[in-house]
Amino acid sequence: MDTHDSHDPDVARPVLEGPDIARVLTRIAHEIVERAKGADDVVLLGIPTRGVFLARRLADKLEEITGGKIPVGSLDITMYRDDLRMHPPRALARTEIPGDGIDGRLVVLVDDVLFSGRTIRAALDALNDIGRPRAVQLAVLVDRGHRELPIRADYVGKNLPTSLRETVKVQLAEEDGRDTVLLGVKPAAASPGEQ
Repeated sequence: MDTHDSHDPDVARPVLEGPDIARVLTRIAHEIVERAKGADDVVLLGIPTRGVFLARRLADKLEEITGGKIPVGSLDITMYRDDLRMHPPRALARTEIPGDGIDGRLVVLVDDVLFSGRTIRAALDALNDIGRPRAVQLAVLVDRGHRELPIRADYVGKNLPTSLRETVKVQLAEEDGRDTVLLGVKPAAASPGEQ
């Protein structure tokens, strides 16, 4: 029985739990292998913070499927954001590009939630300063809609139509101690990590 009161606006309800997240990452890994006809030239770049953890998990799944090592790194987009002047300063995350680089490779950007598309636009700008991939694709755990730019994900764990009053919060064991995706109602001031 569900212990959450779906009528209580202060209660965030889980829409994905740990086993669901593992299952969708396995599905996305298979989709990547199918579309790329293997994973020989695939490089995964996670967008900090939770996108990096998802990219590492996805790399593990791809390695299980293909038997090959999948390069994985992170891409900090902080200085490429178009809202820098509208928000308090934020700490820079790390950009770590695998040793063989990204030139001529299929780069799959990995993020937790796709919302307005502005984070991905910033990631594309950051990527442009690093190298020239053969192609760039996008994998997200959750697509919540409300795009402001013409950007869509190639691989989606869960499409979750939301209202602008709702929040989607991804929690991952590496950062938060558990794996879950929570859907709630936006408080007066949203806390970091909520999208």
